[in-house]
Amino acid sequence: MKNINPLGLFDEQLLLERLTRLKDPLVKLEAHIDWQIFTPILSTAFNKPEHRSNLGRPPFDRLMMFKILMLQSLYNLSDDQMEYQITDRLSFKRFLGLKASDKVPDSKTIWKFRETLIQEELIEALFFRFNQALDEQCIFAKNGQMVDASIVEVPCQRNSREENELIKAGQTPESWKQKPNKLRQKDRDARWVKKNKTNFYGYKNHIKVDKETKLINNWMVTPACDHDSQELETLLEKEDVGQPLYADSAYVGQEAIIEACEMINEIHEKGTKGKPLTDEQKASNRQKSKSRARVEHVFGFMTNSMRAMYIRTIGYVRAVAKIGLTNLTYNLMRCAQLNKKVYNVFIWG
Repeated sequence: MKNINPLGLFDEQLLLERLTRLKDPLVKLEAHIDWQIFTPILSTAFNKPEHRSNLGRPPFDRLMMFKILMLQSLYNLSDDQMEYQITDRLSFKRFLGLKASDKVPDSKTIWKFRETLIQEELIEALFFRFNQALDEQCIFAKNGQMVDASIVEVPCQRNSREENELIKAGQTPESWKQKPNKLRQKDRDARWVKKNKTNFYGYKNHIKVDKETKLINNWMVTPACDHDSQELETLLEKEDVGQPLYADSAYVGQEAIIEACEMINEIHEKGTKGKPLTDEQKASNRQKSKSRARVEHVFGFMTNSMRAMYIRTIGYVRAVAKIGLTNLTYNLMRCAQLNKKVYNVFIWG
């Protein structure tokens, strides 16, 4: 068997330089984000007595572990694949600040770190901490907001009709209760929905996006069967006063909510049976589309670059965490694309 020659003294550095010349996206991400802004929130979780121990090896750096979750979301990798790719890829090691000789977190360590964030309900806090930094540096343009929702699929559940009826009623089939292992693999929160004559099973990622920068400034997750417009009131905030709101015709009928928020209604008009849209209304919709269509770019990046519209989680809580991390990762990448540097100017109180 032929021996594989180890890297020479400068070979690794030369490889990293070549990766930089080939425009490694992680280099730009690292240059634009001050990761220390997340330290206080991570500390609130991992400084608790139940998460501290003097036994065993010292814990991995929390910021490094958090950056691993960002890599997972960006490249849609499982915990096992994440361990392998960190071990294998120089670009990942550089992004995480690891040397070739450093120990890499295994898949169970990655899983445990993410589970701790979920249990402490910190995913949303991390997302809004980053948005707070964006707001402090006036990166949000705030000259218009866009809302939309997209389906995020999860593995289908092969249930009988009777089992599905019980689940919809908020009950658990008796046969499942007798098989705990089977019960753990059943997602009782996701729902079916038909869109464009195709059935989907999963959840919906509802987002509100700054029109100019295409940064997500609020989000909500619901079962896929919930109508897009149901979360509009949750997404809108008092800071949106005076701004135009762009959305497709699925949000027609929400005028009272928009007026209560003192926003300018730029929602597409919708024709009805016996009352089609006039030429003037069609022209108005085309004009609105020039702004509203920008929200599709957000979901386009999540679909094509992140492969994030299909997740392998079970239950609402983990789906919210996964989708929340996707939204945060998108915002991080979008800031780098906008060439906006986000740094720490806030003292956590």
